[in-house]
Amino acid sequence: MTDFVNKNEGKLTQNLLWVLSIGASFVVANLYYSQPLLGILAKEFNVSESDVSKIPMITQLGYAAGIILIVPLGDILERKRLVLIEFCAMIVSMIGVILSPNLITLIIASFFVGITSVMPQIFVPITVLLSEPSKMTKNVSVLVSVVLIGILLSRVYSGLIGNALNWRAVYIIATCVLVVFSFLLAKMLPKIEPTFNGSYKELMLSIAHYARDLKELRIAAIRGALSFASFSIFWTMLVFRLQQAPFFAGSNIAGLLGLVCVSGALAANLVGRILHRINPLSVITVGIVSILISWLIMGFFDNSYLGLILGIVFLDMGSQSINISNQSIIFASNKHATSRINAVYIGSFFLGGSLGTYLGGMSWQISEWHSVVIVGFAITSVNLILHLVSSYGKKTTKK
Repeated sequence: MTDFVNKNEGKLTQNLLWVLSIGASFVVANLYYSQPLLGILAKEFNVSESDVSKIPMITQLGYAAGIILIVPLGDILERKRLVLIEFCAMIVSMIGVILSPNLITLIIASFFVGITSVMPQIFVPITVLLSEPSKMTKNVSVLVSVVLIGILLSRVYSGLIGNALNWRAVYIIATCVLVVFSFLLAKMLPKIEPTFNGSYKELMLSIAHYARDLKELRIAAIRGALSFASFSIFWTMLVFRLQQAPFFAGSNIAGLLGLVCVSGALAANLVGRILHRINPLSVITVGIVSILISWLIMGFFDNSYLGLILGIVFLDMGSQSINISNQSIIFASNKHATSRINAVYIGSFFLGGSLGTYLGGMSWQISEWHSVVIVGFAITSVNLILHLVSSYGKKTTKK
């Protein structure tokens, strides 16, 4: 098996960067439409909060599977062809969600939506490969920031449309947008030659090689998984907290609270612009502490919208700062294997998210919001300890 440097002559123009960024934001939104709709879905299918929370959990598991099994193909196949095939499969999966007659069918269709919605993680390596070295971090931060805006708007859109029309309308409209974007990408995305010369088996073995031999990648994967677990616990369980006193709110309010996540998008963009001047490990420390503060706020002041909003600000800014810093670290010296390295990192990231969603559903059954806060705070505390130990060990080694 052989790695080689990509000699593709295509350049990342501003127009192409925005097409990739906006396209990625529409795709990644598929993973989050269900969160504000969980209350509506629980009533329609007559199931418990714990049962219906399996929808976002299975979607995240599907996404993790797609990251590990499909995204690495970006290093071995021509990427434009891969993207268009994935778009077709994703649209079929979305239609499956729309036509689902019961919870079991919806969960199965949601898994396939997750496994086919991996384009953002194919677009990140494309952005890295086509960028000038001096603009690589900045361009990735633009893409990530727009994706984050897509995530927050997905919750707003889903909550409002689900409340005004119905949950199926959310997916019908989204599918129509994806069809339009598939044509745009077919026209504008350049052909990019593979960066790996070998079989699929060798490709997958090389992923295991990177996970085994790159200590910084393993550490970043664990940090990302734990931070996204904490993030997912909150956003999955928020809709059920809002249904209780003193809020008695529906999916529209849960979605509107997603607008607060603009702070995370701004944080990601800022971190991307200044990261070359700041130690990314220090940024990660601040990000994890920020998440701890968010859980304290949401634990003591969860009876007011102000408390929830402040908690969301700290949670989202911390989570996105950690994510951008992690990606800066792992891509810095491994540009020839971006898809495979991204597969390890983002695969771990969403496995952590699915674990967080599962733990959120289980903890809700114990003492509802109070146990959710305890679990979120505990996971983040473990993340901080592991991060400080690994950072301290690295500094000691350098000495």
